[in-house]
Amino acid sequence: MAASDRSADLTPGLQGCAETVVTRALTAATLGSGTVDVYGSPAMIALMEAAAVAAIEKHLGPGETTLGIHLDVNHKAATPIGLTVSATATLVAVDGRKLTFEIEAHDSKERIGEARHTRVIVDRARFEAKANAKAAST
Repeated sequence: MAASDRSADLTPGLQGCAETVVTRALTAATLGSGTVDVYGSPAMIALMEAAAVAAIEKHLGPGETTLGIHLDVNHKAATPIGLTVSATATLVAVDGRKLTFEIEAHDSKERIGEARHTRVIVDRARFEAKANAKAAST
């Protein structure tokens, strides 16, 4: 898919969602981002990125993928083990290969986080070859 074709499919307003149940494996204490058994910020960030990927994945061309390059996140409230957390990402800007999202995360009680996230579209094979070459040179 040519970039011009892709830009027609990737338009602001596209949304994606991701959801998880908070388990001990997703807590700050387990992930090393704190000492409390509540939903950890690293887990929330991963969920937010998954929501962004879900928003645009089916609109990418053959062989394309996206990489997260920037995330400005605010984790506003604690979520205990057992509650479900969902994230919704909305594509708000497309600038060539650069995609910008606004993301909100909620548990069943309240909004727990928000973020502005930037991803860039890359050719997967070319990116992986470059990464592998870097590994081989060390």
